[in-house]
Amino acid sequence: MISHQTLKRLEFDKILAEISGHVHSEVTAARLMDTVPLSDGGAIASISGRIEEIRSLASQGIALRLQPFQDIRPLMELLRPVGAFLGPRELLIFIPVLEIFGDIARQFAPRNDIPLLKGLDPPLKGFADILEPLAASIDQDGGIMDSASTALREIRRAKRSLASRIRKKIEEIVRDNNIEIFLQDDFITQRSGRWVIPVRMDSKGMVKGVVHDVSSSGETAFMEPLEIIPFVNELENLSAEEKAEEIRILRQLSSWIRQDAAEISACFETLLTLDELASIARFADTHALEPPSLNGEGVLRLAGARHPLLLMLQAQGALSRVEPLDLQLGGEGTVMVITGPNAGGKTIALKTAGVLVLMALCGMPVPADGASSTFPLLDDLLVDMGDEQSIEQSLSTFSAHVSRVAAILEQAGPRSLVLLDELGAGTEPQQGAAIACGVLRELRERGAMVIATTHLSEIIGYVHATEGMVNAGMEYDAETYTPLYRLISGQPGHSHAIEIARRYGMPDRVISFAREMLGTASEEFTSLLAELHRKRGELEHGAAQLEREREQVRAIRRELEARSATIEQARQETREKAWADAREVISTARRRMNELLDEYRRERRSESIEKLRRVEAEVTEQLSPRDLAGDDQPLGEVAEGDSVRIRSLGHDGRVLQLLPKQGRARVRAGSMELEVPLSDLVAPLKQTGGTATRPSGGDWRVQAVEEGERELKLIGLRVEEALALLDPFLSQASLGSFSEVRIIHGLGSGRLRQAVREHLAHHQLVEEFRPGNAHEGRDGATVVTLRR
Repeated sequence: MISHQTLKRLEFDKILAEISGHVHSEVTAARLMDTVPLSDGGAIASISGRIEEIRSLASQGIALRLQPFQDIRPLMELLRPVGAFLGPRELLIFIPVLEIFGDIARQFAPRNDIPLLKGLDPPLKGFADILEPLAASIDQDGGIMDSASTALREIRRAKRSLASRIRKKIEEIVRDNNIEIFLQDDFITQRSGRWVIPVRMDSKGMVKGVVHDVSSSGETAFMEPLEIIPFVNELENLSAEEKAEEIRILRQLSSWIRQDAAEISACFETLLTLDELASIARFADTHALEPPSLNGEGVLRLAGARHPLLLMLQAQGALSRVEPLDLQLGGEGTVMVITGPNAGGKTIALKTAGVLVLMALCGMPVPADGASSTFPLLDDLLVDMGDEQSIEQSLSTFSAHVSRVAAILEQAGPRSLVLLDELGAGTEPQQGAAIACGVLRELRERGAMVIATTHLSEIIGYVHATEGMVNAGMEYDAETYTPLYRLISGQPGHSHAIEIARRYGMPDRVISFAREMLGTASEEFTSLLAELHRKRGELEHGAAQLEREREQVRAIRRELEARSATIEQARQETREKAWADAREVISTARRRMNELLDEYRRERRSESIEKLRRVEAEVTEQLSPRDLAGDDQPLGEVAEGDSVRIRSLGHDGRVLQLLPKQGRARVRAGSMELEVPLSDLVAPLKQTGGTATRPSGGDWRVQAVEEGERELKLIGLRVEEALALLDPFLSQASLGSFSEVRIIHGLGSGRLRQAVREHLAHHQLVEEFRPGNAHEGRDGATVVTLRR
């Protein structure tokens, strides 16, 4: 249990006071000021998670529907006895509380992103059966409204009517009896609940009535005319009925609250919790705090940590900058001793570590890098900080210091964090250093984590030589002797007392004498620390330069990757365009060939054949530079019987006859014979493992069987591949004067058969087609009749 005194020494109460400025009720503020750290990791995680859920809602523009409210718990105690009831002003206090219950219950109901808030026990619920009659009965001024009941409304209506009649009656009496001359003034008023007129004291016998009061001057008597007494008595009876009805209403409302007292009280505790969490969330959003990460391994790691009180001063404009603190403790090193000059930030570092641990153990967001910082689960946080010299107890500063440290040694354990400010101070330096080293050793053996500050350089060597301890120093500008407020772990600091004294005007002879008294060893130690600072600066400069160079390399790599992606995209676009152009050339060639074939059949055979050959040469020329021919090897000379590859078909064949005058050759491909330009012949593909290497464009599995060029087998081909072979086949068949050919496509899924027949239905060379007969392959083949 962390003591209240520790919380006060670390000024945790000032942070709580700042947070309490965001609450909606004084009772929440009082409860918030009693906040204490927890040791249960699960409970801390629940608090932290709920705060983050509230902040998440706020980031979406959704605020909890809270409004100012008062403490209803004392009123609930007054209502405990049966028959007790509250006045209208007291009942008015319940209205905003019950409104908040209902508003937040409706706000939470449809949401699935706030499981921890919805898991608060008990969950808030609306008490509509109490809130509605309360809101209809009590106005904002604490009065009972006419709408509280029908009876009350009728009674008040009767009272207003009777009061109007009384006023008119008095006016008639004054007018008809000519008594205006006896009146002190011309107004009608009430005294002690009776309706009266002001009559001059010397004329009161001239007016028939009852004197109910006399003015302070004694010159005016307030008289009730006798004629209105029955009316006033009736009005008093109505007032009594009104009072009785109001009491009945208050009893009824109080009774309804009493019946649900347990639930209302429990929900009020949940409301206080929500108000408290919401105020912490608003404080966290104001200063950009991050949720804490807790660990059970006894590790304290701070990255970019700032003291919240300094952040508050910065927000107010009192500070221009708050230097972040980086610190790690636990694992291999559980004791850290911070040395450095006065006003260098040692105590601020100590308090920052302490107060952030307190905030984390309360589940509060902390001013540190949440991803890199972590906080240990603790049972105790023990602090010796500040001068608590006691005259009454005859304790000097050193005695009070030793007394507190001795108490800390008794309490410290493995789940303790000990903060010691100015360890070993207040006595002779060598003896103080010896005691300090003994304290550090005892705390390390007890397994406690320790952060201590000191000015005693004698402690540095002991810490350096002791396992589990680490020196740290507050960085100082050696040229200007000004503090930089940055903690450097692994490197001790130095007080620079003589240099600072000289800078602030200490006479040179005093400085010189002090240096002589200090001796050469201290001078060497100071020089060593200065050298360490210099080398560290060089290392930091080198590391920064290396990081800049690495960033340049990363930037160049990103640029190269972007360029590579652009080039690859350009290649892909070029490849796609090439294929599109090739398809267009083939389509145009097919169309022109079909036209020439028609002309061939109709008119001049020799001229059409020559045109057909020219078109074929053009197509071959257009296709020759494309990717399809990229891997083909040209032939130097071609002889009859040579194995060749027909580039336009993508199929190997053998030369049957050379036609040099026409620049063509007759070639057999499978069992098909056809004439092709010599330029279309290339070296056949090399055999790899007995299998010819095919081009990437696809596997041209075409086979003519049994009847030479009368059949085309397309089984196993894709639709696109099959249609690409179909047109050349029909053209060659037409040139060969075949009247009928058979196309074998198989049954399969039917897609290839359908595609072939749809293509034949619009082909210029096709007269008609039909499925094969029994001996022709039935529906697995299509028999085509060519036009003559």
